[in-house]
Amino acid sequence: MDDGAVVRLDDGTLLVQTVDLFGPPVDDARDYGMIAAANAVSDVYAMGGEPRFALAILAVPADLDHDVAVRILQGGQELAASVGVAIVGGHTVTAPEPLYGLAVTGVVRPDALWTNAGGRPGDLLCLTKPLGTGIVCNALRKDLADAAVVAAAVASMAAPNRDAARALRPFAPHAVVDVTGFGLVGHLHAMARQSGCAAELDQAALPALPGALELLRAGAVPGGTRRNREAAAYLDAAAADPDLALLGCDAQTSGGLLAAVPAEADPALLPGPVVGRLAAGAAGAVRLA
Repeated sequence: MDDGAVVRLDDGTLLVQTVDLFGPPVDDARDYGMIAAANAVSDVYAMGGEPRFALAILAVPADLDHDVAVRILQGGQELAASVGVAIVGGHTVTAPEPLYGLAVTGVVRPDALWTNAGGRPGDLLCLTKPLGTGIVCNALRKDLADAAVVAAAVASMAAPNRDAARALRPFAPHAVVDVTGFGLVGHLHAMARQSGCAAELDQAALPALPGALELLRAGAVPGGTRRNREAAAYLDAAAADPDLALLGCDAQTSGGLLAAVPAEADPALLPGPVVGRLAAGAAGAVRLA
């Protein structure tokens, strides 16, 4: 149930292998390429590794303007180069709608590997990016989001998780996962279940992108977010603001890292707010209050 596959070579080296691709969440082709690349390399950071090289995967309609395809690839190349990842090849096909992403290979030391299964009751839950990209991208499709709100969401999605992962390393996290399509609540549920713990979230601590809550309250909630909320039978949100429960279930694109760090960690030194903690209780149960 982890973000990437870990393969041990004969000499003991651990490779982290992952692949991710999706359709355009935003209008600008270069931004799309950067976001998709940041999302793909994030799985390696969530395993405690460093991405090294990647293969690009691009599907485009046969009649798509050539320059648009070039800008998608350029955006991915720029993001990959910024974190030291070489795009060494790839594959293109035609398809009804654009799809772009990377198959990424990284490396990790055996003593540095993170999984989502090592959390312990009492661990603090640190989240390194604000929530709401699903809501903002849906609002963009409906022409409901202003330029500043979209720009903030794009900047968040296109920011790689490298610095957050490196900042977490000194705290020796017990479990780490990156927050993507299943939302904060869904990914926390998986971490808690794999760790044999329950989890508690503080609704007042949930960070939101600028404008995201206002757009949520205006009805710009994507179908994926609603499905996440409906599927979360493990979530006790009876004492929570329903809007914040939806925000916690928002389907993220290129979200942040969620890390379970030892209880003695100083929250002021973590690379993101503490949004809750793991607790003793039914494995996978999540309470939001």
